[in-house]
Amino acid sequence: MLDAGPFTFRVIDLKQYVYCRRILYYHTVLPDVRPVTYKMEAGIAAHTVAQGRERRRTLRAYGLQSGERYFDVPLFSTELALSGELDMLIDTETELIPVDYKATNCEGPHFRLQLMAYGRLLEVTRPGAVVRRGFLYLMQTRTAVEVSFTRQLRRRLDDALEEMRAIAETQRMPAPTTQRKRCTNCEFRRFCNDVI
Repeated sequence: MLDAGPFTFRVIDLKQYVYCRRILYYHTVLPDVRPVTYKMEAGIAAHTVAQGRERRRTLRAYGLQSGERYFDVPLFSTELALSGELDMLIDTETELIPVDYKATNCEGPHFRLQLMAYGRLLEVTRPGAVVRRGFLYLMQTRTAVEVSFTRQLRRRLDDALEEMRAIAETQRMPAPTTQRKRCTNCEFRRFCNDVI
């Protein structure tokens, strides 16, 4: 039997964890039951279009004069038990800047936490690199929102990863989100019999 290697969360799991811990539970404990929705397919298509445009642009949207861009950067850390594929990395003479595309017109705390995770992965996988901020690129408005990697945001990431590990290890279903509007279009709604 082949060794599957150590279990790792994906950066996208952080977004799901903040949005609703049950989605994380289903992804982790029941990974083969995830349905694919129209919204998910539309997001993938929008990402491809945005990346094509980004390749032709300058770095002005990020307030930068110069820097090298890398797309679809794979990141993995056994130390963090975390992996992901960063949409774009800007490498300047003084810092590394992760950029995460979002098919939306507004930012949210779940997106900020996800971006912080990419920043932490860059710090761990590229020792000595300066990673102090990142950008959420909002595709609907074509704007870049700067996110500073503060101590508070870093602490939130550590706390989230710890709780995510507890959910995976105990395999105990967490309570549903208190924001029940989120349940209306959730791909896992039929699995949550206690949510109306």
